[in-house]
Amino acid sequence: MTGRARVHKMARMRKIFFAGVVMAVLATAGVAWGQQDKDNEPTSYIYFVVIKDDNGKPVRNAAVIMHEVNPKGKQERGGMELKTDLDGKANFDGVPYGLLRVQVLAQGFQTYGEDYDIEKVKTEITIKLKRPQGQYSVYDDHAKDPNAPAKPDQPPPDPDKKPN
Repeated sequence: MTGRARVHKMARMRKIFFAGVVMAVLATAGVAWGQQDKDNEPTSYIYFVVIKDDNGKPVRNAAVIMHEVNPKGKQERGGMELKTDLDGKANFDGVPYGLLRVQVLAQGFQTYGEDYDIEKVKTEITIKLKRPQGQYSVYDDHAKDPNAPAKPDQPPPDPDKKPN
């Protein structure tokens, strides 16, 4: 290969390399421009108190799960899980304004879930957990009126009688 051909080949490789660098910079800039800057959005301090519905005592070690909700009402990916302390309290600073889906799970209680609109600097949410209800079965005897007298016993059907 002559010296002139080698210089021409190096110049061509330099152009290809430069074009690749420009494309990489533009791709990175496009991704960065497409993301919203969440550092400038207002945030709220959320303070949770989880208590028992029947007696008002705190529920300790309950899982408080928070998810942002998009404008279409769909739950966003990710989220945050907190645990309540001995006094049934949990808090978190830095929740962006908007809809927040809160779920609370605790051993021996019904799962709680509700959406809250966060629009203040400090938000206090009190959650009352209920004990699970008894399950309904069609096989159990359910009286319509608990004070109603019992029905008189009917005689057993006559085996010699034919049905209509």
